[in-house]
Amino acid sequence: MLAPREQGDVGELSAIVWLAGQGFPVFKPLFHSPNYDLVADLGPRLVRVEVKTTTRFCKGRWDVAVCTRGGNQSWNGLTKRLDPEKCDYLFVLVRDGRRWFIPSTHFGGGTCLRLGGPKYAEFEVERGDPIPEGRVSEPPLESAISTARGDVRAAKGNRL
Repeated sequence: MLAPREQGDVGELSAIVWLAGQGFPVFKPLFHSPNYDLVADLGPRLVRVEVKTTTRFCKGRWDVAVCTRGGNQSWNGLTKRLDPEKCDYLFVLVRDGRRWFIPSTHFGGGTCLRLGGPKYAEFEVERGDPIPEGRVSEPPLESAISTARGDVRAAKGNRL
């Protein structure tokens, strides 16, 4: 299973690939943004996109948490719900690769969305790659490290 941050990274990459595939330039905030993960240029305007992922499948639907309950040991017991005033779209990737692009006018106030039924069907976009079961990337093998000309490791034993 992926760590939550890795799973979130996979979701953001899926959103970037889908948005760019639609012809929309995509921008990533330089530092952490608490209300959205990406900005996309949809032509007449820039929109803020929050990205969520889930692997939770229950009763034929995908349960997507749209709130934050801390994420660290200093949680104060308050739940921060996704505020439709602070983002314009919600992009969701689920374990099997299904994806949704939901306008903020269609969610808000709750802590969870249930996707896969008729309520959000009009916002489902084409399927992407599924969320991987394990690590997204492994550390490079020593043999795969470049020893190309100019590489410090290649020059160690060679004196000019």
